[in-house]
Amino acid sequence: MESSFPRLFTVAEANALLSKLRELLKDVAVHRDAVREKASHLEPIFKTAASNGGGRLGSEYGVETYNLYLGIERIQELGVLLKDPDTGLLDFPHEMDGRIVFLCWHPPEEKIGYWHEIQAGYAGRQPL
Repeated sequence: MESSFPRLFTVAEANALLSKLRELLKDVAVHRDAVREKASHLEPIFKTAASNGGGRLGSEYGVETYNLYLGIERIQELGVLLKDPDTGLLDFPHEMDGRIVFLCWHPPEEKIGYWHEIQAGYAGRQPL
């Protein structure tokens, strides 16, 4: 079957990645929270950025935003789709009965136990 996803996972392969993904999600959460905290201070920075480059707070925000991007990219490089950085919801492309579906997981689930049609999303989750 031809797939537009860089990788298709078996349930075992997806489960084998969960430990690594839990660590990557912790990193994403740290930077996501830092970006949110710094965002409340951005308006004055943007107003003065043209003349002073945004100063220390602008620089810190930029670093956190870049680190958040890198954390998300590390997950994507594995072929996994981060659907919600707040809950850690992840989808793994998977072939089932000759069609592509998503294996679906999020913390604190211990292992992959659900799947859904690509268009159905989380609301369409079904047990494996």
